[in-house]
Amino acid sequence: MTTQKNSNLLSNELLERRYSTHIERRKTRSVMVGDIGIGSEYPVSVQSMINEDTLDIEGSTAAIRRLHEVGCEIVRLTVPSLSHAIAVGEIKAMLKKTYKPVPLVADVHHNGMKIALEVSKHVDKVRINPGLFVFSTPDPNRNEFSPEEIETIKRKIVLNFEPIVNSLKKQNKALRIGVNHGSLAERMLFQYGDTPLGMVESAMEFIRICDSLDFHNIVVSMKASRPPVMLAAYRLMADTMDKEGFNYPLHLGVTEAGDGDYGRIKSTVGIGTLLSEGIGDTIRVSLTEAPEKEIPVAYSILQTVGLRKTMVEYISCPSCGRTLFNLEEVVSKVRDATSHLTGLDIAVMGCIVNGPGEMADADYGYVGKGKGIIALYRGRDEIKKVPEDQGVKALVDLIKDDGKWVDPES
Repeated sequence: MTTQKNSNLLSNELLERRYSTHIERRKTRSVMVGDIGIGSEYPVSVQSMINEDTLDIEGSTAAIRRLHEVGCEIVRLTVPSLSHAIAVGEIKAMLKKTYKPVPLVADVHHNGMKIALEVSKHVDKVRINPGLFVFSTPDPNRNEFSPEEIETIKRKIVLNFEPIVNSLKKQNKALRIGVNHGSLAERMLFQYGDTPLGMVESAMEFIRICDSLDFHNIVVSMKASRPPVMLAAYRLMADTMDKEGFNYPLHLGVTEAGDGDYGRIKSTVGIGTLLSEGIGDTIRVSLTEAPEKEIPVAYSILQTVGLRKTMVEYISCPSCGRTLFNLEEVVSKVRDATSHLTGLDIAVMGCIVNGPGEMADADYGYVGKGKGIIALYRGRDEIKKVPEDQGVKALVDLIKDDGKWVDPES
């Protein structure tokens, strides 16, 4: 009897955790990137990357400013040469002079020790790609490595990586170990195949080096262009780090997601799924579009899973034969009148049958009550009925009466 009771309790606990509507984030350490904290003690932050050549000082500065002004909290730029690394210092100075300091990340790739050492003076975080760190031209006929060759490569990695780690440690700056599925090192492909395990082992090799040097300002990413690969890699990475006692935050992204609706859907499937599981501390939506267009998508994902509240959330039914007004038109009017507000949930429901129940968690509701009549709700309570042509104004007045209204910016 006792065993059965304990079994039932365990089942209930598992069910409660599985079907909870509250996201319990994986506990991660805090890593500061400028004045933005990455980790479970901070809101999930939003990143993007400029397209400009970093040697274009004015163009890069303007691009960083544009991104920051639309809500991007951390901005990355590419640093393929020593000249680019030096230019980052000028960009940082120009930002400070003409705008404000912005948290910056330098993307360093092939054989980048000298570049990383220089650019670390000017940025808040350096990103390296383990697959390209000790870079050689791939040999299509190469399908094996001897143990001696593998050890030689490992020693070379440590030799090149230690100075970067020590520099970042001395400056109390951050490192992103950014693995890409499409650029795994030949050695990793030979040992583990083109798999999420290969991606994880690639990152863990660099994490263990950092740990041996007592450096822990680390963020890790496991990006792939296909969400199933990306999901498997991040889940395995989180599990592997947790088992080895590394609580480093994760940077989420579906790389090369494409453009338009499909790119947005791919990003939402990958990033949103992991966030819903409590995995992820900072995100970047990668679209083949102007970087500024990535930011609304990122915040929409965060709002949809309930991790940040940066805009009005609209709840509306799909419409049916019971709908008592032009739902699409009314939703558009309500959105036009209220979209500048922050943190409210507003429901627009076509009829009384499901309306009050489906919108029970909303702050305000606009519901068809009868032909030409709208019922306005505050939470679950019906406040008043008004003619349909007065509905939107009456909703705005109700929000104003509650002290939750702010005038839109000019």
